[in-house]
Amino acid sequence: MRLVVITVLACLLLGSSAFAQTPPANDSVYPAWGGQAGIRAVMDDFVPRLVADPRTAPFFKDVNRENLTKQLTEQLCQEAGGPCTYQGAPMKLVHQDLEIRRRDFNALVEILQLSMDAKGIPFAAQNGMLARLAPMHRDIVTPAGP
Repeated sequence: MRLVVITVLACLLLGSSAFAQTPPANDSVYPAWGGQAGIRAVMDDFVPRLVADPRTAPFFKDVNRENLTKQLTEQLCQEAGGPCTYQGAPMKLVHQDLEIRRRDFNALVEILQLSMDAKGIPFAAQNGMLARLAPMHRDIVTPAGP
């Protein structure tokens, strides 16, 4: 089952133009995640995992964890069709100098999946959120140089 999710996600992250241009019309993601409180619970689990995982820790060493958790909650709430408005900086601006590679992004997604599983997010709702987040890949991952 996990392999299926990772395979689907890999396809999404490789640049499906359908997802990049048109967000999913299904607004069931927000309630399936338990609303803003459910999203916050996942982020409360997710951020400590990001900081602890050796693959992602270097990107978060100087980050205010509470602020990161708050902004991720706002962002995922908005992406899920909830009433939140993300107030943070644009993804491209925040990540432009971090030299994030596809493997780094994929590690973050794996950690997010662990947190979603730990908080009991239904499989379909996990996929729904991942589909909504996939287009951000272009603004976060630094293209490989020549």
